[in-house]
Amino acid sequence: MTPAKSSSWFTRFSKVTAHVTGQPASFVLALLVILVWAITGPLFGWSDTWQLVVNTGTTIVTFLMVFLIQNTQNRDSRAIHLKLDELIRSIRAARNRLIDLENCTDEELDRMEREFDALKGARGMSATSGQSGKQAEGPRLKAAGST
Repeated sequence: MTPAKSSSWFTRFSKVTAHVTGQPASFVLALLVILVWAITGPLFGWSDTWQLVVNTGTTIVTFLMVFLIQNTQNRDSRAIHLKLDELIRSIRAARNRLIDLENCTDEELDRMEREFDALKGARGMSATSGQSGKQAEGPRLKAAGST
């Protein structure tokens, strides 16, 4: 299945920007800009304008990147939720009411967490570590990559 072409210019822009800025070369470029700025300090007599240049530049870049990162995170989170919803829906024994947990109130999530903690306790599992003191009943899934 090939991904559909994004309809929003902002979505396309944020995908490309997230990809480019996540590369080691982008980090090196940013590091070089800061090094050039630091090296030029004595040339400009460590002036307020010299400091203002880097402060303004980094503030603007940070401000804009917050929105791009949030857009990327929202899209990734939505895709993960849809994939998990499909898995929950496809497993006969799964409780379909778990499909929409991201839309629950904090109180509903707390109640669900207590329910899962109780289930872990009933199976001899530590609520915090997830480690079992005895073998849980039912089929066990192999960890990815195990043989």
